[in-house]
Formats: sequence, C-alpha cells, structure tokens
Amino acid sequence: MAEIAQRSVDMVIGNTAIHSAFVLGSTSEVAKAICRELASRGCKSFRLVARNGEANQVLARELAASFGAAVSTEQADLLADAALEPARCPAVGDFDLYLITAGSLGDAELARSDAGEAVRILAANVGGLMPWITAIATPERLARPGRLWVFSSVAADRGRPSNYHYGAAKAALTALCEGVLLRCHGKPFAVRIIKAGFMATSMTVGKAPPALCASPESVARDLLRRPNRRGIEYLPWWWSPLMRLIRVLPAPLAAKL
Repeated sequence: MAEIAQRSVDMVIGNTAIHSAFVLGSTSEVAKAICRELASRGCKSFRLVARNGEANQVLARELAASFGAAVSTEQADLLADAALEPARCPAVGDFDLYLITAGSLGDAELARSDAGEAVRILAANVGGLMPWITAIATPERLARPGRLWVFSSVAADRGRPSNYHYGAAKAALTALCEGVLLRCHGKPFAVRIIKAGFMATSMTVGKAPPALCASPESVARDLLRRPNRRGIEYLPWWWSPLMRLIRVLPAPLAAKL
C-alpha cells in the first residue's frame, strides 16, 4: 500500500497558488524556510503555531516586514495536547495549506531505560499531533481543494538501535497520515507525507554526517516545485533507494545502524 502511495502524482487542486498557510511547528528550521519560500511566491496569510512563543513572534515579524504577509500566532505544547483528558480538537480554520513539521528527536539513550522519556517521544511526534490532524481532516474540509503536508522521517522505515522510539513514533504518524491520504482518494484535497532524511539543522548537529544533510532551504524549494503533489515521498529523493536497501539489510548489519 505504501508503494502505491509512493507513486506521487500531480493533480489539479483548484487554483494551484497557495495564498494562506497554517503551520504547526513553525519555529522549526525547515518550517521557517518553507514559510519564507511560500511568502516569496505570494502567500499572504499565515497562522503560526509553535511551543516557543518568542521565536514564533520573530518569524511573524519577519514575514510581515519582508513580504507584507498577514500573520497570526498561537502557542501550543504537543506534550500537553497529548495528555489532555478528555481529548479535544483545536480550532484550526480554513487555509490553502496545512503544514505540520512539529516533532522531537528526544533523548534516544535515556528512552531505553526511562519510560517517561519514551512516552514523551511518542507524544511529541504522534500523540500530540492527533488532535490537530483530526481537526484538519474533517469531511467538510476534505471535500474542498486544499493540501496537508506532514513531515515524517526515514526513521519510520525500519527500527534501528540508535533511535527506535523516534522511529516507532514516526512510523505511527506515517500510518495515520497514509490513512487520511487514502481517504482523500478521488477528492480535491491532497495529502503529502514527507519522509525527510537528515537536514542541516540544530536538531541534527553531531548526529548526522554532513554529506547526508540537506539544507532546509533546498527542501522548501523541492516541496514548492510541485505544490499539488500527493502521496508519500522522500526528500531528498535519493533517500528512497537508500531506505529500500536499509529495509532489506540482514539483521547483523542492521544492528550496527
């Protein structure tokens, strides 16, 4: 099923221009790069949601001053959202694009022996996102043109000793979003699941070989080259054959990853 979804196709989704964007995880470096690229291409309305309110305001001021965009901000904590009882759907609103980049690597070594850290990694990468995705993917909204772009990770493709809690969370997120993707088959709403490899950000400093790291700016340009694409895709593209190889590695070799 994932292989079918991997055959991403470009489809006409009403007006191909993106005039408004909702961004969850807006202070991540890739989200900031995408926001700048969107604004440079004529997106004039943003709603930025992030945990770090101060950094969010800095980005909002930049988009308003440099591009003349109308920007609203909101502070949200995914760990708190995941722990809410009873769970509630946040108010989202109507946008051309819903972009979700929120997530956290967490402390992989600590999570091996600390159940609290293991649960926090799960909450930050899938549990805390569920209320937002549920609020976006309503029958009424999916019946109209729009886009949902969700950042997953190549770590979802195979459990690895170095980060299996993070990989498990991203695998769950991918399955959740693939369900929404297939639910949108034949509809004008396009779901795009991005299995991103390493990016040159503060999150990966010292954790990834520089040669395997793409810049957030290059990822933003790749995404907006075909804004109406739907399906599961790897960025940069060469992660697709690389992960195909990693998925079939014998256990003794995979154990060294």
